[in-house]
Amino acid sequence: MAKKREEFSNEYKWNTKDLYVSDEEALKDLDKLDKEIKEFKGYEKHILDSNITLLNLLKLDSKVSQNIEKLYIYAHINHDADTNNVKYQELFGKVQNLYTKYLENTSFIVPELLKKDYKLIEKYIKENKELEEYNLVLKNIYRNKKHVLSKKEEKILSSYAKVFSLPDAIMSSLTDSDLVLPKIKVGKEKLELTESNYSLYIRDNNRDIRKQAFTNLHETYGNFKNTLARTLRGEVEKNVISASLRGFKNSLNASLYHSEIDTNVYHNLIKGVHNNLDVLYKYWDLKKKILNLDELHIYDTYTTIDAKNNKKYSYEEAENLILEVVKPLGDTYVTDLKKAFNDKWIDSCNNEGKRGGAYCTCAYNAHPYVLLSYEGALDDVSTLAHELGHAMHYYYALSNQKYQDYGYSIFVAEVASQVNEILMSRYLLDHTNEKSEKIKIIDDLLQKYKSTIFRQTMFAEFELFMHEYVENGGILTYQNMCDKYYELNKLYYGNNVVVDDLIKYEWERIPHFYMNFYVYQYAIGFAAAIKLANKIYEGDKVTRDKYLEFLKLGSTKNPIDSLLVAGVDMKDVQVLDDAISFMSDLIKEYELLIGSEENE
Repeated sequence: MAKKREEFSNEYKWNTKDLYVSDEEALKDLDKLDKEIKEFKGYEKHILDSNITLLNLLKLDSKVSQNIEKLYIYAHINHDADTNNVKYQELFGKVQNLYTKYLENTSFIVPELLKKDYKLIEKYIKENKELEEYNLVLKNIYRNKKHVLSKKEEKILSSYAKVFSLPDAIMSSLTDSDLVLPKIKVGKEKLELTESNYSLYIRDNNRDIRKQAFTNLHETYGNFKNTLARTLRGEVEKNVISASLRGFKNSLNASLYHSEIDTNVYHNLIKGVHNNLDVLYKYWDLKKKILNLDELHIYDTYTTIDAKNNKKYSYEEAENLILEVVKPLGDTYVTDLKKAFNDKWIDSCNNEGKRGGAYCTCAYNAHPYVLLSYEGALDDVSTLAHELGHAMHYYYALSNQKYQDYGYSIFVAEVASQVNEILMSRYLLDHTNEKSEKIKIIDDLLQKYKSTIFRQTMFAEFELFMHEYVENGGILTYQNMCDKYYELNKLYYGNNVVVDDLIKYEWERIPHFYMNFYVYQYAIGFAAAIKLANKIYEGDKVTRDKYLEFLKLGSTKNPIDSLLVAGVDMKDVQVLDDAISFMSDLIKEYELLIGSEENE
């Protein structure tokens, strides 16, 4: 049974006092912000009266939004640490209401700015150099001019912000708090199964355990197929309607437009992965061979290769390993990364009611925060390294940019996290002479390929299907969603893997489907990270230095240009082909190691 949060040492909990020393202080700030938000009304119809007026408005917005971010992160991470805690459910709700009020009270700003030509803004910047600090923000506002609605319409949409977040909130409440999974039976023992520990059991060397975990999880989700289909349908319809209202061609175009990403990048990813599925199929054939199975089922594909090498890492061992792994990034990076552990940016407790999965978030007025449920498997160490990659990206961005420019695009977000994971795989592979351990390490790296390039692209393809289906007048139901999801699994697993019928319910448990075309960026980021990490690991100091500069950029460049700073051109389809070519090389080494083991 999962432990209560209070049973864990504070050593393994994040330090929320860097945000607020107490809940009472947070509530005081909430009341203060509620009053400050009303100050925006004094600028309505006057924001372009002079350069001073515009500057004062932008300063007010920066101050208020920074403090709302701080308050939001405080409520958000406390809520996620224990979703059963009613106090933080209430605080989180209050902060969401405050944010909605902020959006409503500032909804006039963009429409009023866009009544005038950008030439006036350029004139004001020349007259008042302080405005240069906000130049990028203002440029982006005018870039979106044709997709901004009237002042009245923007206010109406802003007032619905909390309502628009309901599909995600409902899905999270169900899966994190209310969903109870059947226990796994091992002889007379019963093992508790949760979303948090599912990843542990699906990798178990005992085939019956992983089969039970797979079956119990997906059968349970199958019981909620109507509810979760309607919930996800609501999310998709929201995206489609919003894109249409703002005059975008479709929801994909609307989502990618903000980051200046051509939709061809999305379509080329799917096409490129389809062209390389034979590499993945070969991996499945080898997996079946090494596991000595007559049939390879989906629940076998995650399996840890060798039980005797299924080492557990204490949290302290994980910390030391990660600090060793990132040494190719330089002494400064290692020193800065130590702050995450020493200053308690991380919450690793696997407590009852904790939100599933892992993430990194950040408050500009404090530092990054990392959430995961640490169980001690190598996969958990990799997850921690992954999230710390995000944390360092945030840390360098906030250390080098103003508030309004520190938030980097999600398109580049996955690069830093994946670089850390790949460095770890390369390090582990080079620091063992045991063939069986090498096989396991290569298999772990190949699993990353499977889960990051192939699986995320499959998710992206499913997400595209849902939005296009609605845009073409279709009504999403659990049946057509299940049918499409099963069809995609058949394609991505190939003919030599048994695609179990229950996999058709897996889409119900994927939180990223509520993040509006997010998942494709995992695959894109991994392809870019393969190129960067391999060069950095091999001692290319020029690439390392370019990469560290990239981490500092925040949003000062668009995502494509940001990656060019690091030396990667994501408009070149060769980047994806090269990444999968490296996977093919790993499979060849994997096959040789398997052959040599059989001959001994």
